[in-house]
Parts: sequence; C-alpha cells; structure tokens
Amino acid sequence: MIAVHDIKTALQRMDWLLLAAVMVLVTVGITFIYSAGFQGENALMRPFYKRQLVWGLIGLGACVGIGVFDYRIISRYVWGIYGFGIALLVLVFFVGVRVHGSYRWLSLMGVRVQPSEFAKLATIATLASYLGRPGLDVRAPRTTLAALAIAGLPFVLIAAEPDLGTAMVLVPVTFIMMVMAGVPWRILGLLILVGLLMLPVGWFALDEYQHNRILVFWDPGRDPLGAGWNKIQSEIAVGSGGITGKGFLKGTQNILGFLPRTVAPTDFIFSVIAEESGFVGCTTLILLYGVFLARCTSIALVARDRMGQLMVVGLATMLFTHVFINIAMTIGLMPITGLPLPFISYGGSFMLGVMMAVGLIQSVYIRRYRN
Repeated sequence: MIAVHDIKTALQRMDWLLLAAVMVLVTVGITFIYSAGFQGENALMRPFYKRQLVWGLIGLGACVGIGVFDYRIISRYVWGIYGFGIALLVLVFFVGVRVHGSYRWLSLMGVRVQPSEFAKLATIATLASYLGRPGLDVRAPRTTLAALAIAGLPFVLIAAEPDLGTAMVLVPVTFIMMVMAGVPWRILGLLILVGLLMLPVGWFALDEYQHNRILVFWDPGRDPLGAGWNKIQSEIAVGSGGITGKGFLKGTQNILGFLPRTVAPTDFIFSVIAEESGFVGCTTLILLYGVFLARCTSIALVARDRMGQLMVVGLATMLFTHVFINIAMTIGLMPITGLPLPFISYGGSFMLGVMMAVGLIQSVYIRRYRN
C-alpha cells in the first residue's frame, strides 16, 4: 500500500513539462476531433469529441495512478502481465467483434476495447525486464532469440487480426531496445539482412487491400476513386492549408466530405489540423512532440536501473513510430496504414494505452533518485 506522503512526494517529482506537453496535445486532439465532426451550422454534430474528452480524463487518471505506482514492482509480475496480454489477443479470434473483416476488438459491457494497444505495453515491459536483468549475457545469441520470441508472439497475433500496421510498430521498438541493451552489431546486422531478404516473401503474405495500398502509394492515379482516394484527399487538405490555414471549422475537404468522415477524426486527423491551421499549426504540433520525446530521452538518461531505461526507450520509440508513420502517410511519404496519431486521434483504447505509457515513463522519472 502506498502511503499518503509517498503519493505527495511522487506527484512533486513528476516531470511536469512532459505532462504539460501531453495535455496540450490531448486538448488539440479534442478540439480538432470536434472540427472533424462539424458538417455545417445546421448539421447534427457528431459526438466523438465528447467521448474523447471522457477517455482523456480516464487516461489522465491512469497516467497519474501508474506514475505513483513503482514500476520496479512490475518486474515481479511481468510474465503474468505478458501472458494476460497474449490471452486477450487470442480471445479476439473467438469472441472478438468483427469490423470491416478484422477481429481487433473485444466488447466489454458494451464498450469496445482493442487488446493490441495493451499488448504492446505488456511486450515492452517484458522486454525491458528481460534485457535489463542483472547478469544477463546480452552478447549471447540465445538472448537475441529470446527477445525476438517475446516480441514475435504478439506480432504474429496482431498481424493475423489483421492489423499489420500495429504489429509492425513492434519491429523498431524491439530493435532499438536491443541496441540500447548492448546486443552486438554483428547480430543486429544479421537481423537487418534477414529482414531485407524476407521482404519479397512478405509481399505474398499480404492481403489484397494491403497490396493496393502499396501500389497506390507508388502510383496514386492507379485507383483515384477507390484505394487512392484517401491519400489524394489528404494531400489536398494538407497542401491547401498554406501557411496559416483556412481557419477553425473552415476546412472544406473535411466539411464537404472529400476527406471521408469515417477516417477524418482518427487516422487522418493531421490532415484536418493541417488544412485549418496550416504550416504554423503543424510546426507547433511537431514541436510539442519534440518536447515530449526530448523529455523521454532525458528521463532514460537519469533512470536508476537498466529496466527503467529500456522501458522508457521502448515506449518513446513506440510513440515516435506512431507519430512519424501517421504524419508521413497523410502527406504522401508512406503508404496508408491504420496507425493513429498519439494523444490526437480519436479512439478510447489508443488514448488509454498511450496515457498508460506516459504513466510508466513518469514512474521511472519519479524514482530516478537512488536515496
């Protein structure tokens, strides 16, 4: 049980600059989710922004609660947490809710939750606990194989839903965590080589819609009214924003429905922001992410143990990957994937998951003192 004075001390030791950057991002997200649901003065407003506000508050509570909780206790139960995450991923295939041909959600008392968001956190915590274990020989090939197995099982299950975009996030996370743990570059180089050789094989494992997304990326005119529609409309929205944007609630691509309303508040929320706030707004948004990631780097450097350091690095890599891929796909630099923008995109499970990640990062920072 945590004593009251310990809670007060924990709150005083929190990284308030990191938390402030997160809360500004969440506020920006709710604001533009409202805009993404706006269809005109006399049209019915979609309630997504209200739900996002609720999930933001729940996420804030989870963030503070996990921050106060000592992350080192997780190492005692990490395999149980990992096993629970895997069990949820398996359960999706038996009692999951099917949406657009994918089994990604479980329905709990009428609320849809996406187990993959929590399985990612469990995987990162388990990798951090394993690779950060005192006395572990990180130079031994069996260590690399064990780390790959830890990340590989949830990767396969998430990819089979199918949700290849979310599964692929585990690739850079695992790689960077192994780099930080000290795995030799000869082993890491071999993994890169094997990955490149497997790319042609991976192409044949993709579904038809995934093939179309990649082909449309290289040639947007291939299917402009089908698979290429979202990409084209997103680029138009971003480009038409100019320097300062068209103004709040004045994004025509969004309001007129050219940017599909099913994706505007989720995967393509950056396009809404870019159209209405322009280059200035996008730059400010990226700077906020820069502040967040810079604080994560500082926290990793002052972590009191190897597990804490690796966990912060893994969580920061996960969030950076989401930010990079989401923004890159909306401006046409990467194929369309289903990766949402952290703290911004609409989605309860994702909001709760990223806020829990911030809580774990805060927990490491709070316990940076060794006395």
